[in-house]
Amino acid sequence: MKPFLILQLRPETDASDDEFQAFLSKGGLREDEVHRIRLDQEDIPADLDLGAYCGVIVGGGPGCVSDAPDKKTPIEAKIEADCLSIMPDITSRDIPFLGCCYGIGILGHHLEPGAVSKARYGEAVSASPCEITEAGKSDPLLQNIPANFQAFVGHKEAMQHLPDGCVQLVSSAPCPFQMIRYGKNVYATQFHPEADANGFETRIGIYKHHGYFPPEEAQALVDMVHAADVHAPAQILRNFVDRYRNG
Repeated sequence: MKPFLILQLRPETDASDDEFQAFLSKGGLREDEVHRIRLDQEDIPADLDLGAYCGVIVGGGPGCVSDAPDKKTPIEAKIEADCLSIMPDITSRDIPFLGCCYGIGILGHHLEPGAVSKARYGEAVSASPCEITEAGKSDPLLQNIPANFQAFVGHKEAMQHLPDGCVQLVSSAPCPFQMIRYGKNVYATQFHPEADANGFETRIGIYKHHGYFPPEEAQALVDMVHAADVHAPAQILRNFVDRYRNG
Protein backbone atom coordinates (compact mmCIF):
# COMPACT_ATOMS: atom_id res chain seq x y z
CA MET A 1 0.00 0.00 0.00
CA LYS A 2 0.99 3.63 -0.33
CA PRO A 3 2.29 5.31 2.84
CA PHE A 4 0.74 8.19 4.74
CA LEU A 5 2.64 11.49 4.77
CA ILE A 6 3.02 12.92 8.28
CA LEU A 7 4.12 16.55 8.45
CA GLN A 8 5.26 17.78 11.85
CA LEU A 9 5.56 21.39 12.91
CA ARG A 10 6.93 21.17 16.44
CA PRO A 11 10.57 22.36 16.70
CA GLU A 12 10.92 20.74 20.14
CA THR A 13 12.20 17.20 19.61
CA ASP A 14 10.54 15.71 22.71
CA ALA A 15 7.16 17.10 21.67
CA SER A 16 7.62 16.10 18.03
CA ASP A 17 8.69 12.55 18.84
CA ASP A 18 5.86 12.09 21.32
CA GLU A 19 3.32 13.38 18.79
CA PHE A 20 4.71 11.10 16.08
CA GLN A 21 4.41 8.03 18.29
CA ALA A 22 0.85 9.09 19.15
CA PHE A 23 -0.06 9.30 15.46
CA LEU A 24 1.29 5.79 14.98
CA SER A 25 -0.32 4.19 18.01
CA LYS A 26 -3.69 5.95 17.83
CA GLY A 27 -3.87 5.56 14.05
CA GLY A 28 -2.85 1.91 14.07
CA LEU A 29 0.15 2.62 11.86
CA ARG A 30 3.63 1.14 11.68
CA GLU A 31 6.68 3.27 10.97
CA ASP A 32 7.13 1.58 7.61
CA GLU A 33 3.63 2.75 6.62
CA VAL A 34 4.44 6.44 6.91
CA HIS A 35 6.79 9.08 5.56
CA ARG A 36 7.64 11.51 8.35
CA ILE A 37 8.88 15.01 7.63
CA ARG A 38 9.83 17.36 10.46
CA LEU A 39 9.42 20.73 8.82
CA ASP A 40 11.72 22.41 11.34
CA GLN A 41 14.54 20.20 10.01
CA GLU A 42 13.58 19.35 6.43
CA ASP A 43 12.03 21.02 3.42
CA ILE A 44 9.11 19.56 1.53
CA PRO A 45 10.71 18.01 -1.57
CA ALA A 46 10.25 20.15 -4.65
CA ASP A 47 9.10 17.06 -6.59
CA LEU A 48 6.70 15.83 -3.89
CA ASP A 49 3.86 13.82 -5.46
CA LEU A 50 0.89 13.86 -3.09
CA GLY A 51 -0.72 11.17 -5.21
CA ALA A 52 1.96 8.77 -3.97
CA TYR A 53 0.39 8.82 -0.49
CA CYS A 54 -2.81 7.40 1.00
CA GLY A 55 -3.32 10.69 2.77
CA VAL A 56 -1.65 13.56 4.61
CA ILE A 57 -1.65 14.14 8.38
CA VAL A 58 -0.48 17.48 9.75
CA GLY A 59 0.34 17.81 13.42
CA GLY A 60 0.19 20.70 15.86
CA GLY A 61 2.70 23.32 16.86
CA PRO A 62 3.25 26.50 18.84
CA GLY A 63 2.95 28.86 15.86
CA CYS A 64 -0.14 30.89 14.93
CA VAL A 65 -1.09 31.58 11.31
CA SER A 66 -2.82 34.79 12.40
CA ASP A 67 0.33 36.34 13.88
CA ALA A 68 1.82 39.23 11.95
CA PRO A 69 4.88 38.25 9.89
CA ASP A 70 7.22 40.23 12.15
CA LYS A 71 5.92 38.27 15.17
CA LYS A 72 6.90 34.91 13.72
CA THR A 73 10.30 33.36 14.24
CA PRO A 74 12.15 32.36 11.06
CA ILE A 75 11.41 28.69 11.73
CA GLU A 76 7.71 29.39 12.33
CA ALA A 77 7.50 31.34 9.08
CA LYS A 78 9.29 28.56 7.19
CA ILE A 79 7.03 25.84 8.61
CA GLU A 80 3.89 27.81 7.80
CA ALA A 81 5.00 28.55 4.25
CA ASP A 82 5.86 24.90 3.63
CA CYS A 83 2.46 23.74 4.88
CA LEU A 84 0.58 26.33 2.88
CA SER A 85 2.51 25.39 -0.26
CA ILE A 86 0.78 22.00 -0.52
CA MET A 87 -2.75 23.19 0.29
CA PRO A 88 -3.77 24.25 -3.26
CA ASP A 89 -3.04 20.71 -4.44
CA ILE A 90 -4.79 19.18 -1.40
CA THR A 91 -7.99 21.16 -1.81
CA SER A 92 -8.21 21.23 -5.62
CA ARG A 93 -7.71 17.44 -5.89
CA ASP A 94 -9.61 16.63 -2.67
CA ILE A 95 -6.64 14.60 -1.40
CA PRO A 96 -7.30 12.91 1.97
CA PHE A 97 -6.00 15.30 4.61
CA LEU A 98 -6.31 15.47 8.38
CA GLY A 99 -5.01 18.67 9.94
CA CYS A 100 -4.77 18.50 13.74
CA CYS A 101 -4.61 21.70 15.81
CA TYR A 102 -2.32 23.89 13.68
CA GLY A 103 -3.74 22.05 10.70
CA ILE A 104 -7.13 23.75 11.02
CA GLY A 105 -5.35 27.09 10.99
CA ILE A 106 -3.47 26.13 7.83
CA LEU A 107 -6.62 24.91 6.06
CA GLY A 108 -8.70 27.89 7.17
CA HIS A 109 -6.03 30.43 6.22
CA HIS A 110 -5.58 28.79 2.81
CA LEU A 111 -9.30 28.82 2.08
CA GLU A 112 -9.88 32.35 3.34
CA PRO A 113 -7.10 34.54 4.76
CA GLY A 114 -8.45 36.10 7.93
CA ALA A 115 -10.85 33.24 8.73
CA VAL A 116 -8.50 32.19 11.55
CA SER A 117 -7.63 34.75 14.22
CA LYS A 118 -7.38 35.45 17.95
CA ALA A 119 -10.55 37.58 17.96
CA ARG A 120 -12.72 34.90 19.58
CA TYR A 121 -12.76 31.26 20.59
CA GLY A 122 -9.27 30.89 22.04
CA GLU A 123 -9.19 28.01 24.53
CA ALA A 124 -7.39 27.44 27.78
CA VAL A 125 -5.61 24.13 28.22
CA SER A 126 -8.46 21.82 29.13
CA ALA A 127 -10.53 18.78 28.31
CA SER A 128 -13.30 20.47 26.37
CA PRO A 129 -16.81 18.98 26.02
CA CYS A 130 -17.54 18.61 22.31
CA GLU A 131 -20.70 17.74 20.39
CA ILE A 132 -21.13 16.16 16.98
CA THR A 133 -23.34 18.26 14.71
CA GLU A 134 -26.18 16.91 12.59
CA ALA A 135 -23.88 16.93 9.57
CA GLY A 136 -21.21 15.16 11.59
CA LYS A 137 -23.46 12.27 12.55
CA SER A 138 -23.29 10.87 9.03
CA ASP A 139 -19.62 11.57 8.41
CA PRO A 140 -17.46 8.43 8.13
CA LEU A 141 -14.71 9.83 10.35
CA LEU A 142 -17.15 10.21 13.23
CA GLN A 143 -18.61 6.73 13.17
CA ASN A 144 -18.54 4.80 16.48
CA ILE A 145 -17.95 8.02 18.39
CA PRO A 146 -20.44 9.25 21.01
CA ALA A 147 -22.46 12.36 20.17
CA ASN A 148 -20.85 14.10 23.14
CA PHE A 149 -17.23 13.58 24.07
CA GLN A 150 -14.24 15.31 25.63
CA ALA A 151 -11.11 16.36 23.75
CA PHE A 152 -7.85 18.01 24.73
CA VAL A 153 -7.48 21.63 23.61
CA GLY A 154 -5.31 24.65 24.31
CA HIS A 155 -5.10 27.30 21.59
CA LYS A 156 -4.50 31.01 21.15
CA GLU A 157 -6.35 31.27 17.82
CA ALA A 158 -9.34 29.62 16.17
CA MET A 159 -11.47 29.62 13.06
CA GLN A 160 -13.91 32.53 13.34
CA HIS A 161 -16.41 31.36 10.71
CA LEU A 162 -16.73 28.63 8.10
CA PRO A 163 -15.07 29.42 4.77
CA ASP A 164 -17.11 28.59 1.68
CA GLY A 165 -17.25 24.88 0.98
CA CYS A 166 -16.70 23.81 4.59
CA VAL A 167 -19.05 21.76 6.76
CA GLN A 168 -19.08 21.99 10.56
CA LEU A 169 -18.80 18.48 12.03
CA VAL A 170 -18.03 19.02 15.73
CA SER A 171 -18.67 22.04 17.96
CA SER A 172 -18.07 23.14 21.53
CA ALA A 173 -19.35 26.03 23.62
CA PRO A 174 -16.01 27.90 23.80
CA CYS A 175 -15.06 27.19 20.16
CA PRO A 176 -17.81 26.29 17.66
CA PHE A 177 -15.52 25.02 14.91
CA GLN A 178 -13.85 22.02 16.51
CA MET A 179 -13.90 19.84 13.41
CA ILE A 180 -14.66 20.70 9.80
CA ARG A 181 -14.61 19.08 6.38
CA TYR A 182 -13.88 20.67 3.02
CA GLY A 183 -15.04 18.73 -0.03
CA LYS A 184 -15.29 15.02 0.71
CA ASN A 185 -11.83 14.15 2.01
CA VAL A 186 -10.17 17.23 3.54
CA TYR A 187 -10.59 17.38 7.33
CA ALA A 188 -9.26 19.48 10.18
CA THR A 189 -9.71 19.52 13.93
CA GLN A 190 -9.15 22.25 16.48
CA PHE A 191 -8.72 19.64 19.19
CA HIS A 192 -5.96 17.03 19.31
CA PRO A 193 -7.25 13.62 18.14
CA GLU A 194 -3.88 11.99 18.85
CA ALA A 195 -3.39 13.29 22.39
CA ASP A 196 -3.82 11.28 25.56
CA ALA A 197 -3.13 12.34 29.14
CA ASN A 198 0.54 11.33 29.08
CA GLY A 199 1.12 13.15 25.81
CA PHE A 200 -0.61 16.29 27.03
CA GLU A 201 1.45 16.19 30.23
CA THR A 202 4.57 16.18 28.04
CA ARG A 203 3.32 19.22 26.13
CA ILE A 204 2.37 21.09 29.30
CA GLY A 205 5.95 20.69 30.50
CA ILE A 206 7.46 21.77 27.19
CA TYR A 207 5.16 24.74 26.52
CA LYS A 208 4.62 26.10 30.02
CA HIS A 209 6.55 29.27 29.17
CA HIS A 210 4.85 29.83 25.78
CA GLY A 211 1.93 31.87 27.05
CA TYR A 212 -0.79 29.22 27.07
CA PHE A 213 -1.17 29.37 30.86
CA PRO A 214 0.66 30.79 33.91
CA PRO A 215 3.66 28.50 34.48
CA GLU A 216 2.76 28.03 38.13
CA GLU A 217 -0.47 26.29 37.03
CA ALA A 218 1.38 23.51 35.19
CA GLN A 219 1.01 20.86 37.88
CA ALA A 220 -2.71 21.58 38.34
CA LEU A 221 -3.16 21.18 34.58
CA VAL A 222 -1.26 17.89 34.63
CA ASP A 223 -3.59 16.65 37.37
CA MET A 224 -6.59 17.82 35.33
CA VAL A 225 -5.62 15.99 32.15
CA HIS A 226 -5.03 12.73 34.01
CA ALA A 227 -8.46 13.03 35.66
CA ALA A 228 -10.22 13.72 32.34
CA ASP A 229 -12.09 11.09 30.34
CA VAL A 230 -10.55 11.64 26.90
CA HIS A 231 -10.51 8.65 24.58
CA ALA A 232 -13.06 9.20 21.77
CA PRO A 233 -10.93 11.61 19.64
CA ALA A 234 -8.37 8.89 18.92
CA GLN A 235 -11.07 6.99 17.02
CA ILE A 236 -11.23 9.87 14.52
CA LEU A 237 -7.57 9.36 13.69
CA ARG A 238 -8.10 5.60 13.40
CA ASN A 239 -11.16 6.12 11.20
CA PHE A 240 -9.13 8.39 8.90
CA VAL A 241 -6.37 5.81 8.56
CA ASP A 242 -8.77 2.89 8.06
CA ARG A 243 -10.78 4.78 5.45
CA TYR A 244 -7.83 5.81 3.30
CA ARG A 245 -5.05 3.28 3.92
CA ASN A 246 -6.04 1.17 0.92
CA GLY A 247 -6.28 4.14 -1.40
